[in-house]
Amino acid sequence: QVQLVESGGGLVQAGGSLRLSCAASGRTFSSDTMGWFRQAPGKEREFVAAISWSGGSTYYADSVKGRFTISRDNPKNTVYLQMDSLKPEDTAVYYCAAMLRPFSYSGRLTNTRQYEYWGQGTQVTVSS
Repeated sequence: QVQLVESGGGLVQAGGSLRLSCAASGRTFSSDTMGWFRQAPGKEREFVAAISWSGGSTYYADSVKGRFTISRDNPKNTVYLQMDSLKPEDTAVYYCAAMLRPFSYSGRLTNTRQYEYWGQGTQVTVSS
């Protein structure tokens, strides 16, 4: 059974940092595209970042570019999201997701329907 388990969320003050982790089990995701999404109360789930299987290609939402960094450790089957300079508007539940296709700079990267597996989410709250 495939599982994605996020961790690392919490409460942080504006300007602070958090590092989210996503541990995958039940499948080796070393050849797939991995992504992070977030969903704030009353809003739709939105794309945050994605990374290729090698880690050599990444893509970010404009709202987090320059502040967030996505990375992956394939031997550990783990994906990370380093979040710096956090803002109150970053408050959301953050989800890890796996797309069983190679990375491609196309609309599918930001489309939730293109990702086959999802974690349960981890809450990030940024206070002002």
